[in-house]
Amino acid sequence: MFTGIVEELGEVTAVEDLGDACRFTLHGPLVTEGAAHGDSIAVNGVCLTVVECADGAFTADVMAETLKRSSLGALHPGSRVNLERPMALGGRLGGHLVQGHVDGTGTITARTPGEHWEIVAIALPAELARYVVEKGSITVDGISLTVVDAAEDHFTVSLIPTTLALTTLGLKGVGDPVNLEVDVLAKYVERLLGDRNRTEAAR
Repeated sequence: MFTGIVEELGEVTAVEDLGDACRFTLHGPLVTEGAAHGDSIAVNGVCLTVVECADGAFTADVMAETLKRSSLGALHPGSRVNLERPMALGGRLGGHLVQGHVDGTGTITARTPGEHWEIVAIALPAELARYVVEKGSITVDGISLTVVDAAEDHFTVSLIPTTLALTTLGLKGVGDPVNLEVDVLAKYVERLLGDRNRTEAAR
C-alpha cells in the first residue's frame, strides 16, 4: 500500500523488450536504499516488483496487462518517473490509500498557471468519471491529489510549487498521458450497494 506522496523523481535508464512484457531499469538512490529482490516500488503510480537492485538502480518486469492499462509503455531511457516505496506499518498516511493498481490513463488537456499554483485539467475515460468527485482524492502518476472540479469527461487539480518541482507533473505538457487510480473506497462502496440492490430485487 502507498500514500501517493512521491519520494523521489527517478529516471529510466534502460528498457528491454521481452515480447509480451518489458524489463525496465530505473535509477532512484533514495527508494533503492535497503531495497531487495521482491520488494515493491511504485513507478508513476504503478506497483512494480524489484527483480534486481544495485548501485542506486533497480530493474522491474512489466507485463502486457500493465502496459495496456498504464502509460508505462511510453517510457524510454531518459524518461523521468515518480517513485515511492510502500508505507511501513504504523507510518504516516500523508496522502490517501493508494494501491498502485492503475485504473486507466488520462490526458492533460490544459495548464493554467497562477501566482502560487497551477491548475491542470485532465481528460479521463468515461467509465472512471463516476468515481471522481469534487474535493475527493485521486492518484495521478502516483501523486495523491485533491480534485478541484469534476465533470463527465475531465477533472481539474491544483498543483503547489513543491509538486511542480518534485514530480513529473511539473514536466508534462498538454497532450501527455498520465496514470489514474481512483479512490478504492468508492469502488468498494459501489460494489456493496450493487450487491445489496440485486439481493433486494431478488426477494
